[in-house]
Amino acid sequence: MGSSNYYYFIFSEIIVVVAVAASICLADDAYVCTRATFYGSPDCSANPTGACGFGEYGRTVNNGVVGGVSRLYRNGSGCGACYQVRCKIPTHCSEEGTEVVVTDYGEGHYTDFVLSERAYGNLARPNMAAELFGYGVVDVEYRRIPCRYTTNLKIKVHERSHFPSYLAILPIYQSGMYDITAVQIWQEDCKEWREMRRVYGAVWDMQNPWTEAAISLRIQVVDNANANVKWAQLAGVIAADWKAGVAYDATLQLN
Repeated sequence: MGSSNYYYFIFSEIIVVVAVAASICLADDAYVCTRATFYGSPDCSANPTGACGFGEYGRTVNNGVVGGVSRLYRNGSGCGACYQVRCKIPTHCSEEGTEVVVTDYGEGHYTDFVLSERAYGNLARPNMAAELFGYGVVDVEYRRIPCRYTTNLKIKVHERSHFPSYLAILPIYQSGMYDITAVQIWQEDCKEWREMRRVYGAVWDMQNPWTEAAISLRIQVVDNANANVKWAQLAGVIAADWKAGVAYDATLQLN
């Protein structure tokens, strides 16, 4: 690897130290150059306590091919986005790279992606993963791609919710290329839409929501491809007697 520098990476309260080999990244059209590293875990799985608030979903979605981002986190609106990432060492890296779902925040020295071990290993050509892990940090190029799921968008009631006085929710299985930038809840007693607060990551909350009937939401989404803004209305999406930890089917996909 020649001469190396050492950098510290912060990833959901885990500190990763890696050796960096200097190289040059030239991105193809529609791709952006950056660098990527990885984080380790005892069972080689993804992190269940990521900054997006996804919990177990963040560990298992996309078969654990997930990662944290820094500039792409965008105060949480980047949570759930999908990217094609491919590294730039011809002898070690596959041409396809890997498709990663953002589930966390991660930062380092000129490094936009902190990948799960599975995601990082997927960058490699067959039988070259061990050598690629030896680099610690690699030059990569990435582009935003649509997320594709066979299931509908779901609204999960966060485990820290407490019926009926405190409701926190997070959208999961967010297909397409949309960022969720606002969430509103219908208050039937006041006959108006009220803003929910972004707590952190993909988690939105409200104190004392109206609970005498199923809860309706409106989600503001921004199309990453052309910056168009639209609202998706989810009528009666959450049961009136909602329970913490339950994911409710929105019966639509954000395509």
